[in-house]
Amino acid sequence: MTSAQLAIARVPARSEDIIPLVGAPRRDRLREALGGLDVHLTTEDSARIDQAVPAGAVAGTRYPAGQMRMVNR
Repeated sequence: MTSAQLAIARVPARSEDIIPLVGAPRRDRLREALGGLDVHLTTEDSARIDQAVPAGAVAGTRYPAGQMRMVNR
């Protein structure tokens, strides 16, 4: 599976009351991403992901400082 498919599969695995919103710049990417809806993660899979990437492990701005100034106008 791709990283996008894993991310999409991860949403319903974490909580039954939220759904992933899937978007893509091209149809082929959308088709690929939607494949994540067919991936079913076990409790063990989710635990391994949590261990590998704990909450708060990824932080920072989306863009470099110069671009953030343009976004925050």
